[in-house]
Amino acid sequence: MQGVIKAYDPVSGNGVVMRDTDLSEYELAANALEGSIFRMLRQGQRVVFSLDASGHATTLRLGSEIDMATPGS
Repeated sequence: MQGVIKAYDPVSGNGVVMRDTDLSEYELAANALEGSIFRMLRQGQRVVFSLDASGHATTLRLGSEIDMATPGS
């Protein structure tokens, strides 16, 4: 899935990502940044993510333009 970081607190690691397709919001899993190039997130940052069994956003990563469905691609 792809989306945008809606909120992120670097101290607690809590955050919310909003999915592009239907604007659903998902809290970040505690391990959302493990194994990721991200060390910190900023509001409005575009990401590709998966959902864990609890429905939390995890495995955050950068997407290519194809992944992000950039208009005109």
